[in-house]
Amino acid sequence: MYLGIDLGTSAVKTVLVDGAQRVIASESRPLTTASPLSGYFEQDPAQWIDATFATLDALKATHAGALAAVEGIGLSGQMHGATLLDASSRPLRPCILWNDGRSAAECRVLERRWPALRATSGNKAMPGFTAPKLLWIATHEPEIFAATKLVLLPKAYLRLVLSGEAIEDVSDASGSLWLDAARRDWSDAALAATGLSRDHMPRLVEGCAPATTLRGELARRWGMTGQPVIAGGAGDNPAGAVGIGAIRPGTAFVSLGTSGALLAPTSRIAANPDRAVHTFCHAIPDMWIQAGAILSAASCLAWIARLFGATEAELLAPLGLRPQAPSPVSFLPYLAGERTPHDDPAVRGMLDGLSHGTDRGSIVQAVLEGVAFALADCRDALADAGIAMTEADAIGGGSRSRFWLSVLANVLNVPVHRFAGGETGAAFGAARLGRLAVAGEAIAAVCTRPQRIETFEPDARLVDAYAERLPAWRELYRPRH
Repeated sequence: MYLGIDLGTSAVKTVLVDGAQRVIASESRPLTTASPLSGYFEQDPAQWIDATFATLDALKATHAGALAAVEGIGLSGQMHGATLLDASSRPLRPCILWNDGRSAAECRVLERRWPALRATSGNKAMPGFTAPKLLWIATHEPEIFAATKLVLLPKAYLRLVLSGEAIEDVSDASGSLWLDAARRDWSDAALAATGLSRDHMPRLVEGCAPATTLRGELARRWGMTGQPVIAGGAGDNPAGAVGIGAIRPGTAFVSLGTSGALLAPTSRIAANPDRAVHTFCHAIPDMWIQAGAILSAASCLAWIARLFGATEAELLAPLGLRPQAPSPVSFLPYLAGERTPHDDPAVRGMLDGLSHGTDRGSIVQAVLEGVAFALADCRDALADAGIAMTEADAIGGGSRSRFWLSVLANVLNVPVHRFAGGETGAAFGAARLGRLAVAGEAIAAVCTRPQRIETFEPDARLVDAYAERLPAWRELYRPRH
């Protein structure tokens, strides 16, 4: 048996997977995010631990026998968050999250201090990444910076609590800007540019490698017969790729979680930092992932549901299974700023084209289309790096919506495929990494592609209609920096 734990932004999801790769049980607990100022997003690391332990306690109550047999654990996590620990490994402040935009000025400072940043990391300095956050801390909270002895990404902090060891995998570390992406190791020059050294960093491992073991007292708490191995794990999107078998070039996929992304595994680095394409190490050795990332995806649907005082299901049901035509309303999904291709943390969302005749359905459809148009921007940025997509698999909570996947197929003009359980792809991928860390099996034998349960084909009429709308949608963007 294997466990996959996904420390997301909105929830912790834990899945229990058997030797036949069947998810036999899953548990989820919600997380809350604080926004002390506009564009600031933080979480208390203590709630990550409470939520994770709650999922495992629940699994013990319902599946004690299966949980007892767990041999390997994989971790997946939201990327980029800055968790700062003191000499006693206690958090010094709330974690600054991936969608936090406060460090835009520090990004410019970092690129001046370290001119090789883009060539070494494969990325440009953007506020979402971890390194600029530390420069912001050094300037605005110098006493916190001085007391910082260890900087961890969210899932590495969870691993520290579970195991007692500070370890990170190279895929998650890629999102810090401190990693030399080609060498898959910390860059001393990058660390020095933010006033840090390797002493502040966790030990690095590959995502499918054994990293450590679960603490004995925790294994006993959950009734496990041994101390399971904890794998290196992965950032959420690389873990999602492992979950759907996207471990080779030519397997593009779209993630519709709290944020969104269009991602493509590559056997070489194909960076395009000028257009804010992200370069990450894959959770699989000698592979990388190129990604276009948007800061708000399924969170846009959650936002409009709050405004209308309805559930997401209540908003989606009247739309049917597929669009008949584009909405007369346009939506910019920049509720928390944007990454690819604009790198603009200050931009905000917009509804355009409202009239007395606008109804709820038109607005909801516009929200889904706005996210799809933003992913089309990601597609074009990836194409500039030489990565062309001919089809895409969908993962994340948004992949449950047939209407949304139909919109995506028509906007991107490629077939979009849906899997059963696609919304738990990162947790399932983490479980696969946990298995690889203990079983000694071939990666390709474990990371197979799950069965597609539905394919959404582009409709030529709608493809043309959306292509006609896209330039006008792009004209709505106005930089605010």
